[in-house]
Amino acid sequence: MTVFALHNETRWSCPNCTLTQVTQETEPHTRFHGCRGLRGLTAPMIRDGVRCKVEAVERTDYVGRETPQLDGDGRPVMAVRTTRDDGIDCAVLAPLAMGDLR
Repeated sequence: MTVFALHNETRWSCPNCTLTQVTQETEPHTRFHGCRGLRGLTAPMIRDGVRCKVEAVERTDYVGRETPQLDGDGRPVMAVRTTRDDGIDCAVLAPLAMGDLR
């Protein structure tokens, strides 16, 4: 009787910093990390061999009394965009709504 062991190893890297990781999960998954190259923003890691660009999208509208996501330099950021040959993925960083109960 022959028994086959399934070994699913995925190698990940970041195009903006030097971090690399290896996972052995069988379910579909994506790794995220606090990226030094994007000034501390949470960004996706990319499977080795995939060509893409991961970049922070600065917020261009008025920031009133909201609490937006800030990068390491204190600039408001609205998303982290991943551009590949076959399309674009975007992780939106929505601001926190603040309320006042007076």
